[in-house]
Amino acid sequence: MSAKPLPVPTPEQQQVLDRILVQRERLRARREAYRQTRAIMQARTGVDPHSPLPARLLAFAKLHPAVVAALAGVAVLAGPRRLIRLSGMLMPLLSRLRR
Repeated sequence: MSAKPLPVPTPEQQQVLDRILVQRERLRARREAYRQTRAIMQARTGVDPHSPLPARLLAFAKLHPAVVAALAGVAVLAGPRRLIRLSGMLMPLLSRLRR
């Protein structure tokens, strides 16, 4: 079987086809930029020592999810009373270290 040649598009159809082509190129460029950004972010997974404490804790949690889960399990087993007592002892020590 021989393939039929495609009909020549009208000028209006050609404009639509050109817009579709431009949109595809724009989407392809956006996907590539997103891939590059993700690659850069994955390369920079280290923890910045000058960042604020919550940011460092979040980075640690992302890098070590098993440790965070284990600490959460220990906290659940210890109970709220022991956690409050422990935080009451640790907070003054941490405030002295920050000075």
